[in-house]
Amino acid sequence: SSAEVKCSLCVVGIQALAEMNRWREVLSWVLQYYHVPEHLPPKVLELCILLYSKVREPQVMLEVGSSWLRDPTNKSLPEYGSLLELYLLHVLLPLGRFEGAEELVRGCDVFDSEQQLAFLGTICESRCQWTQREEMHSAAGEQEGAATETVLSALSQKLLTMLTLLRRALRSMSSHFCLLPYKKMLLATFLLYLVVVRLDPASPTSLPFIYKFFRQAWAAVLSPIHRPPIQD
Repeated sequence: SSAEVKCSLCVVGIQALAEMNRWREVLSWVLQYYHVPEHLPPKVLELCILLYSKVREPQVMLEVGSSWLRDPTNKSLPEYGSLLELYLLHVLLPLGRFEGAEELVRGCDVFDSEQQLAFLGTICESRCQWTQREEMHSAAGEQEGAATETVLSALSQKLLTMLTLLRRALRSMSSHFCLLPYKKMLLATFLLYLVVVRLDPASPTSLPFIYKFFRQAWAAVLSPIHRPPIQD
């Protein structure tokens, strides 16, 4: 029939997209032809669940699978029980949706009491494993946080030591410069100006305000004793 041919072509298209590593486009591409999740053929839904479970993206099929399983028409299909089990094991349990899985199993008329107990036991075991993993991750996070705090404490202590040494060095330098005579400091500043500014070919040749300042400094350095006598 045309429905079977359409389903077969979609299966081939899903396989082709998966081989080209374009698995992100699979669900949207399939829904272009079936429009709503409830109308997906069982084979197409099965391939989509397995594909997104293999690439570790089961959350993509969470709403799609739930909509398909809630549809009354799909509950009468012979593949309903196997698809419910597939959805349970590859979507709900990997995502930690344990309460939803229990409600789904208890409300399913396809499973008998023994099958329901078996699935509920599987859900309980998966919940225990999930709890153990969460506790291990929490303990690992606490250890990592403690190690990070220790490293930061050591770095802050080193930084504090460096700042203390730098403060002592600056204090020593400032006290040393305070002991220098005022005229010698002006003379050293003028010599530094000559070396850095006046002798640098890349710097401007004339900076009037700097030149005026250093002329005044030079005049202050020369004592009146060494100035040439003023002639009439």
